[in-house]
Amino acid sequence: MATFKDFRNNVKPNWCPGCGDFSVQAAMQRAAANVGLEPENLAVISGIGCSGRISGYINSYGFHGIHGRSLPIAQGVKMSNRDLTVIASGGDGDGFAIGMGHTIHAIRRNIDITYIVMDNQIYGLTKGQTSPRSAAGFKTKSTPQGSIEQAISPMEMALTAGATFVAQSFSTDLKDLTALIEAGIKHKGFSLINVFSPCVTYNKVNTYDWFKENLTKLSDIEGYDPSSREVAMQTLMKHNGLVTGLIYQDTQRQSYQELISGYSETPLAKADLNLDQTYFDKLVGEFM
Repeated sequence: MATFKDFRNNVKPNWCPGCGDFSVQAAMQRAAANVGLEPENLAVISGIGCSGRISGYINSYGFHGIHGRSLPIAQGVKMSNRDLTVIASGGDGDGFAIGMGHTIHAIRRNIDITYIVMDNQIYGLTKGQTSPRSAAGFKTKSTPQGSIEQAISPMEMALTAGATFVAQSFSTDLKDLTALIEAGIKHKGFSLINVFSPCVTYNKVNTYDWFKENLTKLSDIEGYDPSSREVAMQTLMKHNGLVTGLIYQDTQRQSYQELISGYSETPLAKADLNLDQTYFDKLVGEFM
């Protein structure tokens, strides 16, 4: 049985010392081992950005896609090989800017994959510009007088798009983050996990200390019910989205794959794709 060490490789991450992404990587590796996966059972698909490098730092199948396109690739991988556990990952710029259209549609389709967003409220790889998650007034190289745009609220957005698993964590809380990733992997449907992962180089506002002072754990809210979409939305609005834990889960809605008529139990990746000449001629004849 694999341990988290089996999901390590010899590639040393080149993230800045202190980056929250280190903890996200460790949590992914621990969660994969805890749910009983082997490296060959896991595919990690990433986009562009500092966080996009994570697919190369984990001993599993991996694909480093282009900016904002990790989710289309991840959905294709899952549809072609249903036996794989598929995790898509990226940053807030990757998932909530150029890739937002893909995020919305992956949520509503409810394909059985897990999407982990490393949210640092800034573009780190390109040296510190305002992202869709930067607060109004946030000063960066691209907004020297302060951003005049309202930050997007991804957890509220996910609920309105029909998400069946919505969670949020903080990179310093390795135990909680690992548990949420495990739950996301086990969930039959699309799992969105947003992780506050501070950028220690370019974001001097949303620091580790800032999050520690402003985050509220849902486990500390007496009677909180993650099965209630209404309660989830009200709680997010009350705390300005700054909560951690399992925000909402719908275990009744079927996943995309379960709704496809005739979806083969044999993954396409393992199917016999050879066609005899008679059948091939028949298919070609339909287009003549």
